[in-house]
Amino acid sequence: MRILITGTTGYIAKRLALQLLEDKHELVCCVRDLNRIPDEIEDHPLCSFIKVDFLKPEDAEIPKDIDAAYYLIHSMSTSSDDFEDLEQQCAQNFKDLVKPTNCKQVLFLSGIVNDASLSKHLKSRLQVENTLKSERYALTTFRAGIIVGSGSASFEIIRDIVEKLPFMITPKWLNTKTQPLAVRDVLNFLAGGLGKTELYNNAYDIFGPEVLTYKQMLLQFAEVRDLKRYIVTLPVLTPKLSSYWLYFVTSTSFKLAAALVDSMKVEVIGKPSDINTIIGIEPMDYKTAVDLAFQKIEQNAVISSWKDAVSSGRFKDQLSKHIELPKFGCFKDVKQRKVTDEEFTLNKIWAIGGRNGWYSFNGLWKIRGYMDKLFGGVGLRRGRTSDTNLEAGDALDFWRVLYANKEEKRLLLFAEMRLPGEAWLEFKIVDDQLHQCAVFRPKGIWGRLYWYAVLPFHAFVFNGMINALVKK
Repeated sequence: MRILITGTTGYIAKRLALQLLEDKHELVCCVRDLNRIPDEIEDHPLCSFIKVDFLKPEDAEIPKDIDAAYYLIHSMSTSSDDFEDLEQQCAQNFKDLVKPTNCKQVLFLSGIVNDASLSKHLKSRLQVENTLKSERYALTTFRAGIIVGSGSASFEIIRDIVEKLPFMITPKWLNTKTQPLAVRDVLNFLAGGLGKTELYNNAYDIFGPEVLTYKQMLLQFAEVRDLKRYIVTLPVLTPKLSSYWLYFVTSTSFKLAAALVDSMKVEVIGKPSDINTIIGIEPMDYKTAVDLAFQKIEQNAVISSWKDAVSSGRFKDQLSKHIELPKFGCFKDVKQRKVTDEEFTLNKIWAIGGRNGWYSFNGLWKIRGYMDKLFGGVGLRRGRTSDTNLEAGDALDFWRVLYANKEEKRLLLFAEMRLPGEAWLEFKIVDDQLHQCAVFRPKGIWGRLYWYAVLPFHAFVFNGMINALVKK
């Protein structure tokens, strides 16, 4: 079948594309930026790519000869306050673009919406589902609860909490019940529902075999990791205080923390159906899902992460528009060193940050991360998805990868920390010379004062970093 996939660079779509390719389907992948095509599928003979921004669809052209489409666009991690309107607009534009094609089925991944009082996020998902319904094609909706897998928002947040806090004083929503589902099972449902006419114009709850509270999920997670953890829940923490608690303890942004707290107050219990039998799936239990996720992490084989979504950062347009360093009105710190082993230096550049650190004065980098978190920034806890691979759009501690090309020997990062201005960090090798360039474009007098305040630290931090990159 020829299948259209939206949200190609997203957490679910990136993994689903690989599974559909294994099944020998031909894929037409929608991307907002042709420079952000995932490396894993970029050169696959069954993949083609089209540039589509579903918020600005004027110039978009969807091939007429598609047989089915996956709608996997999700705005929960966006920093925008009007994410509901954005989701509605995306869904309507997608529907209008798909209508003239030969598409027979659209598959949509939503959330379980059985509670009488839904969060803003779940209400928005239900509205998107209603918007996608059409007489021109059949809609198949899979409604999932908490998704457990390496790189998923819920998994990484639980991991942050469990691995950092031996004793936890937590909000009362930890007693809310849910039915977690492994990401592998989510992908099997999505791939298995393709082309099944008995699923046309129907919605199905998909969920794991256990009903667990979030507290039980934390404790079982700790068991898998051989950690002893103690949890006390308090009824006095308001949603806002709960959001701040989640924000400071984990790698999430405050916007996402608030959205998650709003959702976690709602019980997510699925309605039984015959969907497992139809598709032939027996979902795995929670502990097995956690264990399999850590196998991927230990093998450095995490394919996608929620933190790599551009909507979770500061950019609202194409990253490729920002791959040249600004030249005017900027302060610069430029350093050069001779490269004796190019492969060694490139590998160290591509492994920078995350668990590997910044090679020089890591304590100062951590302090800067704590300060950023204190002022509402992303901090250093985002880490990186892979220890050795970087792609445009990846989150890298409090940076965003704008450009990463090993053949061109160039890596460009943009700072997403809280700053009175904008900052870039570039590494490139030219004629056996490593060029390391930090650029800061200040905003007003505070930006200039900030630059001069941190300038003394640059002398040893950036010198130490470039020295470590060229010396074995």
